Amino acid sequence: MNVCIVAVGKIKETYLENAIADYLNGLKRYCSVEVIEIKDERTPDRASDKEEAIIKQLEGDRILSRISDNQYVITLEIEGKMLTSKTFLSTLKKIPRGKDIVFVIGGSLGLSVDVIERSNYAISFSKMTFPHQLMRVILLEQLYRCGPHIS
Repeated sequence: MNVCIVAVGKIKETYLENAIADYLNGLKRYCSVEVIEIKDERTPDRASDKEEAIIKQLEGDRILSRISDNQYVITLEIEGKMLTSKTFLSTLKKIPRGKDIVFVIGGSLGLSVDVIERSNYAISFSKMTFPHQLMRVILLEQLYRCGPHIS
């Protein structure tokens, strides 16, 4: 299985970079994982709804440019389906063989409508809000947990 994580923004914290590297290294024996960082847009203080929509659209266009038609897209969204680790694994196993999986982690404002519409499946790790940089670590940990069963 080939997995791609398309994420808005760069990781700046060393402890997160180290955790990501550890999980990527551990996942090597189960699947191929690529992480693509998309440039994030600076959000002005007290941005208007219109400014936020423009920012999400710009980031969304960059995300969509990295996704092909034949990939199965799973977006991480607050309104997505909440899964246990076991149901996360069974969800991955239901993806048609030969399809590459792309996980999309949006920026601080979330995902554009176009990215949400392109999604094949939306998941939520919690009703709480987490920094999008930390979501990479959480997603990789869940993939690693599934690792022996997804190769």
